[in-house]
Formats: sequence, structure tokens, C-alpha cells
Amino acid sequence: MTTVKQFISALFIVASVSSCINVDITDPGTGGTPTSGTNPDDPNNTKVLVGSYERDITLQPGTYILKGYVYFTAGTTLKIPAGTIIKSDISQKGALIIERGAKIDAQGTADKPIVFTSGKPAGQRARGDWGGVIILGNAPTNRPTSPAPLIEGGVDRRYGGTVVNDNSGIMRYCRIEFAGIAAEPGSEINGLTLGGVGVGTTLEYIMTSYANDDAYELFGGNVNLKNLVAYATSDDDLDFDFGYTGRIQYAVVQRRPEIADTDAGNGVEADNDGSGTAALPYTRPILSNITWIGPNGDPNTQANLNFANRWRRAVRFEVHNSIMIGFPKGGFSMESASTANAYNTDSSVFKNNLVHAVADPYRVDASAGGVISAANVRTKAEANGCRTYATAAEVGLEDPFNWDAPKYLPKAGSPALTGASFSGLDPFFTVTTFRGAFGTANWMTGWVSFTPQTNTY
Repeated sequence: MTTVKQFISALFIVASVSSCINVDITDPGTGGTPTSGTNPDDPNNTKVLVGSYERDITLQPGTYILKGYVYFTAGTTLKIPAGTIIKSDISQKGALIIERGAKIDAQGTADKPIVFTSGKPAGQRARGDWGGVIILGNAPTNRPTSPAPLIEGGVDRRYGGTVVNDNSGIMRYCRIEFAGIAAEPGSEINGLTLGGVGVGTTLEYIMTSYANDDAYELFGGNVNLKNLVAYATSDDDLDFDFGYTGRIQYAVVQRRPEIADTDAGNGVEADNDGSGTAALPYTRPILSNITWIGPNGDPNTQANLNFANRWRRAVRFEVHNSIMIGFPKGGFSMESASTANAYNTDSSVFKNNLVHAVADPYRVDASAGGVISAANVRTKAEANGCRTYATAAEVGLEDPFNWDAPKYLPKAGSPALTGASFSGLDPFFTVTTFRGAFGTANWMTGWVSFTPQTNTY
């Protein structure tokens, strides 16, 4: 996770010039009504999304090219039908930016997911082939509102505001593959970047794979998410900062041992802000039914693969009914005295979780350790319904370390099938008996792909 930058490198100013044209999808004499099939700039004709759109766009089913940084401005809606494929241009790497006040309506189905992916042919795709999807909203952050902060990635757009119920649209049954580029060191586009996105937005059944930075990064806002997959991420899978206060239920994080960023890759990385101040609102995600899977001692494990959870820099959190197994350096890790004090005084919560790590299932750095020791973290966690395991196999998932075709459902007799508690959680969370992302039903069926390198698009 990195601090938002207030400037864009000269390289990416040049690279994005072609993306700064305005596109008005209207016919002369129509009074500004959007048209389909008659305007030469209509992507339904050109099969290319390019520039800055100031009108609603409704795509027809098919395959499109995303060319450079593509913006949808306030008051517009991009509607993408089920089964649509959006590939990045190869020479002008694409990124889709939904600005504050704009909306995305991308509703795939389990048998017809919407796919955002590399423009390269099968066998040649790689992490960082294009930018990713960025959604910006007007919901609160812990940053100033005048001026509001610029989102990372060199796209020169601001996020955040005061609209708690802000609605940036809907994404459902979508895959984002091979995304992640850096405008400059420390300012990257992720698989899905959310800046100040409000609780009126619907985000569910979304998969990122082979993201070259983070899978999902949330800068403030309070949007809720369900049914997420993060697979083969380079950096962090769930990255929270600048006052994010939303909820997430049902997510699976799968690391591949041979893939890691030059930074430390974690299942969660979370800060209140880059300096660990007491800025309000505190970053405080509430998570339930998450499954984090590390490489579990695979001989190809990269040195920079890190912790299942890394809570630091004055962050607050709640983690319930979840599973963490196989991470090389730690499971539940806290850094900074402020972070540890919040847990020690119950402002942060870690309850009813199944915990394993190759080393240090519970970990604190020197600063956090001045508040509570790792041994006392374990004692408190286990008093609050957590169970700690010496091996990942004891958790009893079907085949979680099959890197190309993982199976996450609990086996018969697994401790993951029981023990969940939703006491104190709000109605957003669906009450279950199981811990982790799955019980006896597999909500990934049909729309998830672990083989995007060889898929035909």
C-alpha cells in the first residue's frame, strides 16, 4: 500500500494524451440522445472504448478494445451486458475510470461473466498487460475534501466527499485479469481500485487474477462487497486505507508461491493512513467468511510473500468466521502501538477464526509488542472462539494448494463446517454455520477461471 501522489510522472502524461479526448456519442440533430449504430464514435460501431465519455454508453454484447485511459464523467453511465469481453489495447495500455458522479452497470451472470483482460493472445498474457478498473465516488474518507485527494495510478482524478449512500453503480459476475501498471513508483493501478465508493454501490461476484499490484485496494468509502476471488496477486489481495469502513463477506484469497511483488505481499494490508495518524474515520473494515491461502511451504515460495493479515499504522478492524492457512511469515499480524491498543481494548475484533501459518500464526512487531505480546494475542483470540493449528491439513479443506485447480470446500468433518457466530454483526452479513468462504455449496461455479493464460477470447 502506498501514499496517494499529487503529481503524475512525465512518462505517463505522454502515454495518456491519446486518452484525454472528449467523446460525445450523439447524432447531429437528435437533441443529444445517445444512439447505437449510427455515430462513427459509437463504440458499438468501432469496437473501441477511447477517451473521455460525457454521455451514457450502452454496449451491445461482443468484444471491445480499451485504448489508453478511458474516463466516464459525472452524470454518465457505462452499461456492459453479460458475456461481454473488454480487452486492453497492447501498445496503449488501457484503464477504465468511473469518475465521481458516474456509474458502471456491468451485470454478468454465472454462465456469461463479463471479462476485462489482456489484449494479448493466449499463451502470451502476463501481469501488468493493462491498467485495471477504477471506480471513484463521493463517500467519506479520512482525507481533506477540498481539495479531495487524487487517486493513485496517474489518472489525475479525485475521489471522496460527504455522501454516505453514494452510488457508483453495480458490478456482478465480472473477472479482471492481468491488470496492474505503475504511473511511478508507489502509485499504481490495481485490479479493482475503489476510491471513496459509497454503500449505495453493489459489488459482488468479482474475481481478479494475476494482478501486478494489489487485487482490490479501497481508499476510504464504505462500500460493501460479497463473493470475491483474488488469485495469483503480486502485492496485496485486500488493501484498506484512508478511512475505509465497509463490510466484506465471502472472499477467497489464493496466493501462488512463484508470484510476489518487490514489496511484501499480504492477504490483507491495512493502514489508517501512510503515517499512522489518528485521522477520522479510522480505517476499520469488517470482514466475515474470508479464506486466505498461502503457499504452505512450497519450495518455489518467493521471499517477499508475507502475512495472511497485516494490520498496521493505527488501523482498526473486525475479522470473524474466517480461515487463514499456509502463509510463510505469519497469520494474524499487528504493527504499531495504536493498532495493538485497539485490539487490546476491543475496539478491534478477531473472533471465531481458524488460524495456521508456516511461522508465527500470531505476530506483533516491537511497537505492538509493547502493548500486547504475541502469546497474549493467541490467548485472547482462542478465548474468543479462534482455533490454532500446527498444520494446514488440520483445517480440512479439499485441495487448497492445487495451484492450477484449487478446491476450497471443507471436507466432511472439517472444523470449518461449524463454529461461526454472527453475534453483534449487522444485517448485511448472511448468517451461516460455516467458517471461511465456503460451506457445502460452491458459489464460484461457472464464472471463475483459474486458467486465464490459455482462455480463448
